[in-house]
Amino acid sequence: MKKSLWIVLALFFSSSIFAGNPKVSLQQEPQLGVNIGNKAPEIIEKSVNGEIMKLSDLKGEMVLIDFWASWCGPCRRENPTVVRAYHEFKDKKFIDGKGFTVFSVSLDQNKNSWINAIKADKLEWPNHVSDLKKWQSKHRAVYRINGIPSNFLINGKGIIVAKNLRGPALRATLAKYVK
Repeated sequence: MKKSLWIVLALFFSSSIFAGNPKVSLQQEPQLGVNIGNKAPEIIEKSVNGEIMKLSDLKGEMVLIDFWASWCGPCRRENPTVVRAYHEFKDKKFIDGKGFTVFSVSLDQNKNSWINAIKADKLEWPNHVSDLKKWQSKHRAVYRINGIPSNFLINGKGIIVAKNLRGPALRATLAKYVK
């Protein structure tokens, strides 16, 4: 009898706690931030054509948020690696995403230099944005970028699964998430 009374009381109190707050769930929403496991902060910015692009529009895909600039030698040397990864994985199905793309965030100040570097390096994905404020870029500040190249790999749910993948590490990490 005592045991069943304790069970009834436990059920009553737990149900009344959750009933009063519809936002309470057993599975917590990931925290917004720039660490692995965090939900990546939104990026809304103008593209090379002046159109507004949003990172959130790519929900459902694996996305490499790639911070770079046309004037950055190490960035330009890393671009062929990113291009190869894009071509290899763009049509793959992932554990938490369908397809792979790159969301390039340029820390350029000169629009022509930025556009010319995209063409010269054959950065064929459509997602290129910049506020053309170089180190004063609001996105650099939000993502705490102190040096470039720098990147964040997010899954189809917008969760950061890896950071600063260079060279073979990018391909190896993407391969790990392929279904």
